[in-house]
Amino acid sequence: MKTNNQTIKIVGRVTSGNALGHLLGFPTANLKPTVELAQVADGVWAAWASVEGRDYMAVVNIGRSPSVVENGERRVEAHLVDFEGDIYNQEITLRLLFHLREERKFPSREALVEQIAKDKQEAIALLTDAKNI
Repeated sequence: MKTNNQTIKIVGRVTSGNALGHLLGFPTANLKPTVELAQVADGVWAAWASVEGRDYMAVVNIGRSPSVVENGERRVEAHLVDFEGDIYNQEITLRLLFHLREERKFPSREALVEQIAKDKQEAIALLTDAKNI
């Protein structure tokens, strides 16, 4: 696991996606960032997401989602822990704190879901610990 010496901040508007995260049991907010993300590493991140003045723990994937899309465009998807609601077209801020792992292609949908569940638990643990420092 890599950590970050500083928080990486991404601001973007939530756009509609292909609803695959929802089908996998991990709905995501698909962000259209306001700036280029060339300096941000692809992969899975533990982050804080600010939505309408509230902060939520989040698991963020930056990359091409090779397990679900072939030759996909680079994108930012955030699963907000314990969030329910419609935030389409709203601007949200992500604060990336911990780079959990590189993005990779999984052999099956089941393997992907299992890894996302592990990523979510690791993100919750890291963000909880960081909050208590």
